This record gives sequence, structure tokens and C-alpha cells, in this order.
Amino acid sequence: MTGSSRKNDDYFKSKFRGCLLGLAAGDALGAPFEGAWPTTASQVLASAAERTRFRYTDDTHMAIGVTESLIACGGFDGHHMTEVFIRNFDREPWRGYGAGPPRIFQKIKAGASWNEAAEDIYPGGSYGNGSAMRTAPVGLFYREDVGNMATAARGQSKITHTHPWGQEGAFLQALAVALAANSEPLLSPGEILARLQEQAKEGLYLQKLDQIKNLLGTDNPAEIASVLGHGIEAFNAVPTAICCALRHPHSYADAVVEAVSLGGDADTIACMTGAISGAGLGIEAIPEEWLAKLENSDYLEKLAVELWEAARL
Repeated sequence: MTGSSRKNDDYFKSKFRGCLLGLAAGDALGAPFEGAWPTTASQVLASAAERTRFRYTDDTHMAIGVTESLIACGGFDGHHMTEVFIRNFDREPWRGYGAGPPRIFQKIKAGASWNEAAEDIYPGGSYGNGSAMRTAPVGLFYREDVGNMATAARGQSKITHTHPWGQEGAFLQALAVALAANSEPLLSPGEILARLQEQAKEGLYLQKLDQIKNLLGTDNPAEIASVLGHGIEAFNAVPTAICCALRHPHSYADAVVEAVSLGGDADTIACMTGAISGAGLGIEAIPEEWLAKLENSDYLEKLAVELWEAARL
């Protein structure tokens, strides 16, 4: 391997590590603020400094499952990924899962198909942000293949979220991660936004992506939540996460702290923001003191490297 090839490998491997650990750190940073009113950046930073341990939630737990399955199968396999979700849930059901996934997992254990079990849990299917929060590894794995990325992002979404809005959110989050990870030098916020708009299909998301343009330079972060939302619905979370990441293209910490400060579904939005920002800036951008406190960081590092190696094959 030449020196330039090794340097290139190290550069992109850092992005894979930054993405997985970045999503976990964002998730853990936001966990104490989930469901809270908007707060200040200084309060978020004070909370981080006071804590001795960063414990992540189901957001990261399911992203781990996505990563494990992609590595094991060399790509997306819905049946296998569902089995990994169920196995991991059975081991750690206390991660903060919502009501939906356990019911879906029980149906599958009873014999329902992985791609049909979620259809009758919510009328018309769920459009929550649960499949978007875990989709970042799909964006990494398929970062050079938008077609297969879309299939895999929507496919892994279908395990729990069958509504088009839920699946669109998962795809756009994966694409944002891919655009951040796959560029050297980094794409500008405007370029990333334009490429997301080129690929978006749902009018609701197109509208919100367009609204991000006017929020990139706002001095009032509260305006982000009031315009884009900060709730559990995918369309009220994914655009907000993208906006926070694009507003701080050179600072992982500023991006995720802002995401947490918006309140609402703070852990999930910060998780998605952290995935995009970490993919763009690499592992070096995440504060060392946060990584030192993050649980299972060694395993997350191992998974990130193995995903990188699998994606190269």
C-alpha cells in the first residue's frame, strides 16, 4: 500500500469511526433532555461535564444492530437484521424502546414475516423517527451507491416503520451521512442541501429542506424548532438534525449541543446530528472527554472499523 493510499484509508476510516461514535455521543448527550423544554448551550455543556458516564439509548442500540447485520451479511438482509434487532432487544430491553418495536418483535417471534409484521401496529404505518435514528450505518456502507442505499434505508425502515414518511426520513438521513462521509474536501452545506433536495421524493420533506436554507444563518436556534419541529415524527426530526449539522460544518460539539438545546426528542435529533457531523469531520472532532465517558466506546470503534472493511469489499 502506498503512503497516499494509507493516508486515504485513514481519512475515511476516521469518518466511519466519527459517525458511529458521534451518533452514540449525541444520543447520550441528549438523553437527559429528552422531552424537555428548550434550554441553553451552556446548560447542555454543564450537564455533560457533571456526568461521569455517557449512557446511550435505544437509538444507538438499534444502530449497533444495523451495523452488526451489514457486516455479517456484506449488505442489507432484512430477515437477518430483524433477528439481530430481536436478539439485542432481548439482551438489553431497558434501553428506552418505545411501545412499537417490542410488539413487532413479538409478532415476528410468533411467525410473522419481518417485512409485514409492522403493518398493522399503527394505522397506515408508523412515520416516527425510529428508523431514521438507526440508519447512519447504511449511509456509510452504501456511500457510493445511492440506489442501493435507498433500497437498504427504506428496507431496514420497513421492519418497524411502513409509512412513506418514516421511510423517506430514514433514506434522507442515510444520504446526509453518505454525503458528509464521502467527500474530500467536505461539501459545503449548500451543496449537501441541494443533493438532498435532488433525491427527496416526499413533498413534506422537500418543503422542510427548502426551509433549512433560511435557517443556516439564524442567530436564534429556537427558530429551528419552531419552523422544522423537534418531535418524534421523522419529518419533525430528520430535517432538524440535518439543519443543526449543516449550521456547524466545522464543529461536532456545536452541532450536537445545539440539537440537544432545542428540547423535544433531544436524544434522537442529537444522535442523527452527531452521525452526520461525525461522518463529515471524523473521530478527531469529537471531544475527548466525551469519548472517555461513552459506554461501549471500544466496541463501537471495533464495529466502525469492521464496517469500513466490509464496505470496501
